[in-house]
Amino acid sequence: MTLALSTLRLIAFRSYARADLAVGPNPIALAGPNGAGKTNILEAVSLLAPGRGLRRAQPADFARQPDPIGWSVAATLTTPTDPTALWTGADADARRTAKRDDKAVSVLSLGRVARILWLTPALDRVFVEGPAERRRFLDRIALSFTPDHAEHANRYERAMRDRNRLLRDGSGDGRWLSALEAQMVEAGAGLAAGRRTALAGLLAAQDGTSAFPRAEATLEGPFEEDAPDAGAYAARLHDGRYQDGQAGRTLYGPHRSDLAVRYAAKDVPASACSTGEQKALLVSLILANARALAAQEGTPPILLLDEIAAHFDEDRRAQLFTEIEALGAQAWMTGTEWALFEALGPTAQRFAVSDGDGGSAVEAII
Repeated sequence: MTLALSTLRLIAFRSYARADLAVGPNPIALAGPNGAGKTNILEAVSLLAPGRGLRRAQPADFARQPDPIGWSVAATLTTPTDPTALWTGADADARRTAKRDDKAVSVLSLGRVARILWLTPALDRVFVEGPAERRRFLDRIALSFTPDHAEHANRYERAMRDRNRLLRDGSGDGRWLSALEAQMVEAGAGLAAGRRTALAGLLAAQDGTSAFPRAEATLEGPFEEDAPDAGAYAARLHDGRYQDGQAGRTLYGPHRSDLAVRYAAKDVPASACSTGEQKALLVSLILANARALAAQEGTPPILLLDEIAAHFDEDRRAQLFTEIEALGAQAWMTGTEWALFEALGPTAQRFAVSDGDGGSAVEAII
């Protein structure tokens, strides 16, 4: 059985007062004009996975305006075992919570149930932006393989933030700094290991028969070159306290690593490729991520592909749809016109999205 949503309900979410969708496991096309609310549906689905969703928004941003009263996203997820009811939302105070089968769970724990990948127009510049964007991209991939990756990242960031503050203020004693550095070493090792595992899975899962270009990807930076053990890493942090205090930040560690991607067939850095080639490389990586998860979990993840068809010509769109259908994934795709989805198979589901005086509305097209 495919991992897929069978129902989705939005209440007071973004531009929707309420929306109810009943869907099957096949690809889903959402078409409508710009600003109608298509991406809002994909964003709602993305909140059924750990993190802040595909726009990286704060919980308060999801509430319908102008009178936010709280919001919720509820779905039924079909799995290889049993259907699971997932819910996430926030009250008017904007504190987000989550439930699984009506039992309170942590938002991070959603990753153990719903494997969801996405590709949005905001990611189109990931290869030319700074290293932080590429680390975030890789960490989202790592999280899809190992839900505990988020906890390693959060613990590392908290410990590093506290250490940076103490070093800037000059108020930390050696024992407290050592304790924070020990936390950084432990969490940093988990963070780095998760990234390496994800990268290895991506490279192994790139299909030589795919119509999308193979990407070569490596992690670069002093931390990756040194590959320090726990003792060497702790010593490096200890010896760097004065320099880090002067800089106001920690200068060494996995938070300084970078993801380097190359177009394999042309042996060209992704940053030097055309925008079309960069988009094709991104699609290649996302499809590889999905294939690797399918091999690991026994079922492919849910895919959220925002405005994906607009970037490719008719042949490349047909190739993309063919690979999605071969993967067997439930893929939610948006576009401004139905012509973009002509190559989808007859089993694809189509929904028209519109915006009116009462907000956004979504309607199944039979």
